Amino acid sequence: MDEIGRILEQQDGVIARRQALAAGMTEVAVTRRVRRREWVAVHPGVYVGHTGPLTWRQRAWAAVLACWPAALDGPSAIRAHEGPGRRGGLDRPEQPIEVMVAHGRHRVAPVGVRIRQSRRFADQVQWNLGPPRMRYDDTIIDLADRASRELDAIAILADACGGRRTTAERLRARMAEVPRLHRRAWLSAILEDVATGTCSVLEHRFLTDVERPHGLPRAARQLEASSAGRRMFRDVVYRGPGWTQVVELDGRLGHDDARSRDRDLERDLDAARDREHSARLGFGQVFDRPCRTALKVMRLLRLRGGESAFVCCPSCPPDVRSEAAGAAGVEWIP
Repeated sequence: MDEIGRILEQQDGVIARRQALAAGMTEVAVTRRVRRREWVAVHPGVYVGHTGPLTWRQRAWAAVLACWPAALDGPSAIRAHEGPGRRGGLDRPEQPIEVMVAHGRHRVAPVGVRIRQSRRFADQVQWNLGPPRMRYDDTIIDLADRASRELDAIAILADACGGRRTTAERLRARMAEVPRLHRRAWLSAILEDVATGTCSVLEHRFLTDVERPHGLPRAARQLEASSAGRRMFRDVVYRGPGWTQVVELDGRLGHDDARSRDRDLERDLDAARDREHSARLGFGQVFDRPCRTALKVMRLLRLRGGESAFVCCPSCPPDVRSEAAGAAGVEWIP
């Protein structure tokens, strides 16, 4: 294989004019390939070796080469690290390819490309990967720090750790090396919670809005279990002498399709067979009705044999306070 063929193979069929010239091609030879439609221009000076639609990776390579020296940034870097399918929407053609360049490099972004300058460009890029991209942990921290909503920041951190591509401890260690972060203390606190096992936005909100403020006992999280030879993880597990109550949290991450739903139902059946009581909660119960959900979970725990009292938080609505005060077997702590 000649040098041109090697470059095309390594870069998913994409090549820059400067690379072709450096490999020994002449300007005339490059122009001839373009005229014959052997190479098709994607951006000025960047070509792909076919006439059909571009794959996402070819679009990514073209963007990086058009802005060279550059690397994939933000969601595009995450898509390159994680592969297709994990985060919906990143593969759509209408989504721009995001790239990062060194601070001070001002240039007009090619069509379909978004450029961001970074002062830490040299320290953040993995040049050995194709296409070059921002390091995974740096990307997660940067996206969480720049997120417009706290919920989005939590989602970014929790999904990264839940996907087991990184850990909360590793992210916190990397954060300590980043000189400028707008939300350093807050992000560190979120990662401390994630380190306890909360690996989705829903799990984190259950911990902070349902369990803690209402006096629920501290649960075990992401507890590994085995049933019928299958390895699984229980989201939230409350245990006492002679009793177990499992709480499964159906969030947007990993619970969207029919196969995931079938897997969840199978886990519930396994829990029942193993004589574990299981309750399944969704976003409405945790985000919209956390106080009422906490009261119901506390009743479940007392039904199983728990003895903890219910704590009314400052946000508990009057009907929950009234029900908690008069509920049999539930002690109300104002």
